Amino acid sequence: MTTLVTHRCKLTFVRRWRRAALWLAGALVSLSLTPAMAADAAACTSGDWPLWQTYAARFVQNDGRLLESSLERNHSTSEGQSYGMLFALIGNDRARFDALWKWTADNMAGSDINSRLPGWLWGQGKDGAWQLQDANSASDSDLWIAYALLEAARLWQRPDYREDALHLLKNIEGQLVVNLPGLGRMVLPGPEGFVQPDHLWRLNPSYLPLPLLRRLAKEAPTGPWKEIAENTLKMVSASSPKGYVADWIGYRATAPKAGLFVVDPVKGELGSYDAIRVYLWAGMTPKSDPLAAPLLARLEGMSNSTASTGVPPEKVHVISGALEGQGPFGYSAALIPYFQAKGQPWLAEQQQRRVEEALNAALAKADGERAEPLYYNAMLSLFALGWAEKRYQFRDDGTLKLSWETSCTRAVTR
Repeated sequence: MTTLVTHRCKLTFVRRWRRAALWLAGALVSLSLTPAMAADAAACTSGDWPLWQTYAARFVQNDGRLLESSLERNHSTSEGQSYGMLFALIGNDRARFDALWKWTADNMAGSDINSRLPGWLWGQGKDGAWQLQDANSASDSDLWIAYALLEAARLWQRPDYREDALHLLKNIEGQLVVNLPGLGRMVLPGPEGFVQPDHLWRLNPSYLPLPLLRRLAKEAPTGPWKEIAENTLKMVSASSPKGYVADWIGYRATAPKAGLFVVDPVKGELGSYDAIRVYLWAGMTPKSDPLAAPLLARLEGMSNSTASTGVPPEKVHVISGALEGQGPFGYSAALIPYFQAKGQPWLAEQQQRRVEEALNAALAKADGERAEPLYYNAMLSLFALGWAEKRYQFRDDGTLKLSWETSCTRAVTR
């Protein structure tokens, strides 16, 4: 135990020393700026995304913990931390990005990202202790954290972030990537609980955005990511007979080198709060990606049902196509890029009006006054509205094209 504690202290010290050195280097550069260069640098470093700044000021603590990302208000999730890191990067919010990552690494990965993936749930337990409540990682969060670190390293010239990302990717490949008979490599949703008896694996299509996988393939061209992207399309294509995708999908081996996609044995064929993100990712995938058009073609059902009622359904039975309920405004947000990609801008505008009205109303309410948690609707809105406002787009290789890049490049090279 003493050796482990000493190792963690050394890791924390090294990380803090690197941050101090990088800060000092930036301070020395700023002393040599002309007034014009200083003006550009100020524009480059200032936050320029009002929606993110409003949300973060309210829900991101100074230490970097994002609040209310769980159904229990005193709990936080690795998903919330990963999304917060991405939005901080898109908003050029460097200090908050660093705080979000540091808090995640220290509290969810035990200050040991060399060998650990972040546990997905942290908060106050029944014993009153504030600590990790579930150490099982969530692979979508792991992937988004690695993605955000890689892009932050590229955009902000922070090689320490890339080093951290590579540690995470090594752990993901070692703990989460499996080779399925007759299919090939895929990513499990977590290290534990997703391999069932009788040679069945449980998968989550919303955990695998194509642009994210393209970025990982760029970083590690000999890795599994290109194959995983192709298998993600196969998964959606084989399990969406009515043009809708399920939250969870099973894959069963039928022979040593053969298998097929089946209805998930735990969650069934329902498509709802997880699956809505698949339409979002598909809409944001560049049209030039060879998998973009066939993926959108397999998701035709959501377009038809939303066009007929004006509001996306909350739940879909993907085998029969039966619909239930009315989706919250976060669903409408997720479909904004989807409708744009399908060449239906009027439907995108209709959904965006709903989102903006509902989001403004939700943010205007004091904590405790909302009938439903704001987190998930807000996250989907940040993804969609940031994209629609062209604050960010994904390039073919998965890298981010950001609205602030030009001014920052000018500030650095002028």
